[in-house]
Amino acid sequence: MKLTRKESVQRRHRRVRKDVNGSTARPRLAVFRSHQHIYAQIIDDVEQHTIASASTLEPELKSRLTSGGNITAATEVGKLVAERARAKGIETVVFDRGGNLYHGRVQALADAAREAGLNF
Repeated sequence: MKLTRKESVQRRHRRVRKDVNGSTARPRLAVFRSHQHIYAQIIDDVEQHTIASASTLEPELKSRLTSGGNITAATEVGKLVAERARAKGIETVVFDRGGNLYHGRVQALADAAREAGLNF
């Protein structure tokens, strides 16, 4: 039985989330990637609260970017979410790639967040 792409992503996401949990001391950096946009959230799973978020749909990023679905856009989102997290006093996170492969846009977002000061 051949799985569709969506089923494969969902299966990987469940497998990743078994091991990745965010806490108050070390929240989770969750990444969602669609064809046209990329989204990042820093989540405290204990309190069930989103601490910081960024996406290519935000007006300040959307006006600067030509496309929301490329590596350049992912890099900008990574920098922005890291700046917002550091402003709230968060230095260390757990990375949740959300069922996506650690490649391309997801890797670019992670690398930009690391360069902007997040540790994971």
